[in-house]
Amino acid sequence: MFEAPSILFTAAGAAVFVAAILPKLLRNAPFSMPMVFLGAGMAAFSLVPTLPDPDPIAHGDLALRLSEVCVIISLMGAGLALDRPVGRKRWATTWRLLGIAMPLCIVAPTLLGLWFLGLGLGAALLVASILAPTDPVLASEVQVGEPADRDDEADKEDEVRFGLTSEAGLNDGLAFPFVYLAMAVSVAGASPSEWFPEWFGIDVLWRLGVGLLLGFGTGKVLARLFFSTRKESMRLSNHSEGFVALAATFLAYGLTEMIEGYGFIAVFVCAVTIRAAEHTHGYHRVLHSYVEQLERLMTVVILVLLGGAIARGLLADIGWPELLVGLAFLLLVRPLAGWVGLLGGKTGPRERVALSFFGIRGIGSLYYLSYALGKGQFAGQADWLWAFVGLVVALSIVIHGATTSPLMNRLDRLRKRRALAESGDEGLAPNTPV
Repeated sequence: MFEAPSILFTAAGAAVFVAAILPKLLRNAPFSMPMVFLGAGMAAFSLVPTLPDPDPIAHGDLALRLSEVCVIISLMGAGLALDRPVGRKRWATTWRLLGIAMPLCIVAPTLLGLWFLGLGLGAALLVASILAPTDPVLASEVQVGEPADRDDEADKEDEVRFGLTSEAGLNDGLAFPFVYLAMAVSVAGASPSEWFPEWFGIDVLWRLGVGLLLGFGTGKVLARLFFSTRKESMRLSNHSEGFVALAATFLAYGLTEMIEGYGFIAVFVCAVTIRAAEHTHGYHRVLHSYVEQLERLMTVVILVLLGGAIARGLLADIGWPELLVGLAFLLLVRPLAGWVGLLGGKTGPRERVALSFFGIRGIGSLYYLSYALGKGQFAGQADWLWAFVGLVVALSIVIHGATTSPLMNRLDRLRKRRALAESGDEGLAPNTPV
């Protein structure tokens, strides 16, 4: 009989090869890499009983750290990939998704949790806050590709991929105040006088401010070290070392967390600042490529473990109310909230549908849940919370994974057709709303 360690090493080696090949094989198929590895985890842990139990409650610290590292690496990759400079009008789609759609995606699930799932206010708000942000990890298949190193390439960045990338980069950090609010309500009760001053002063103003300022400052310092320091031997862009992106990620995150800021926001802002400092240098692609590969490996590990947890009974207590609420969130709440938020913006109707529909839930939600269970007073509801959040993440992986390639490919064809019709130039495909 094969022993568990040898099985794990063999499976890990096979998984790495598959992770390298799958994105290219599934480019036009109604499947996604997350779907395959979630299913592989379910199959492996069902068929091989000697594998250790991947229970996220029993291994809460491991679940927290794995998801934490995966998310911050993904945030660095998302920020480095964005070619568009930050601005009120340039990022109008992002501000609408963050300022309108995201609050609606917190309010509506909170009400659903209170009315249909019988949750208390703290638990209902926690579930809503956990599920509100679009995931920067699993949404990578509908996000922008590698950074452009020419201005004419940067001009082709389409609104759907840009909007989903920039939204996912920022809303993971912006969901944190609401997670803290849920924890405060669970500890102090529903009376605002008991939790509002500290929550607003510390968890909103201080933590957000520190995240923004340290992310920007760290990005400025690192950008100078990468591209413009006077001593050429220290100019890191000359050496093409991709792993420096990991150093930037951990530095921005660690410094911010040390003084109680939101590290997620700091990492993304740091990446965007580095990207904006020297727009056309090829070193951005080196950094992004390294981050992307590391993110893919981390994603494989987490999804296999999530699939294993599902196979070993994570969803055993799920009933029809949880299933219906989960589907309602993915298929009604997020699409409607996104549509409302984007009304009057510069997106075309088909782009608006895509931006609203692809609010993918994933690794970030798992991190927030692990964090809240360790800090708040939700221990008695841990089994149910993991079951429900795991259900929604699995549903999102299946629903969005099956539709990503067909819908995005069709949108790209329509955009190109519209551009060709308007320009009469077969070599031109500008960012035309469709």
